[in-house]
Amino acid sequence: MGNSTQNKEYKVLDKGFVRVVDVMGTDSSIVQAARISYGSGVKTPEQDRALIRYLMRNRHTSPFEMCEIKFHLKMPFIIGKQCIRHRTANINEYSGRYSEMIKEFYIPSLENIGVQSSSHKQGRGEALETEKAKEIQDLFQKHCQETYELYENLLQKGLAKELARMVLPTNIYTEFYWKIDLHNLFHFLNVRLHPGAQFEMQEYARVIAEIVKEYFPVSFEAFLDYRKNSVNVAGNVKDCLQRNGKEPTGLGKTELEEFYENWN
Repeated sequence: MGNSTQNKEYKVLDKGFVRVVDVMGTDSSIVQAARISYGSGVKTPEQDRALIRYLMRNRHTSPFEMCEIKFHLKMPFIIGKQCIRHRTANINEYSGRYSEMIKEFYIPSLENIGVQSSSHKQGRGEALETEKAKEIQDLFQKHCQETYELYENLLQKGLAKELARMVLPTNIYTEFYWKIDLHNLFHFLNVRLHPGAQFEMQEYARVIAEIVKEYFPVSFEAFLDYRKNSVNVAGNVKDCLQRNGKEPTGLGKTELEEFYENWN
């Protein structure tokens, strides 16, 4: 494909990146898959948009599974494990059994070194003061240097790569291809863009979201509208309600009917 994001590297964190390797399908592919169910032909762009929004709103997910993106991701090993948690993707990762691990480690920036959150059991709270954060950062650097030297020493002694790699910390960078269909990618973004997700994972999710927006603009717009709400009401409908019921714009006929039926 000739899209401007193809093969472009988007830098993430200190040494990571996201790159698009391949894309299958467009918004039109979703419409095509949905309409084959009842044999209808090509419609107007406005009708196509309305159909995609209908599918998203009513969680008819299979047409979105017709589209896929294959990414090349470089991220800290421990963050990569969060991608692997999404078991609906296909993954092939750099192997530390066959190749030596590259001496690249993720070191958090000073403003992202924080204490354990008192309200969020799996997250971080306020950032440490600069002096204390620098001390922690130096400890990270020292530990990474020492463990990689140990790793190299073990390899020099003839130890198998698959054993020697066990001494390396989980902030070492890894790379992998990650192929996922659009429905499951939206689920990934819904989880990993959440404010409660780990900061580093959110940074990757933001870049991936921008890529999805470029390749699937209509579907991405619908995703953003409907993920904002616990009920199936578009974000711009809720905005209208907050403006004393002013009629929403950009909605399909069915959405307008639902607006008047349920909210007037």
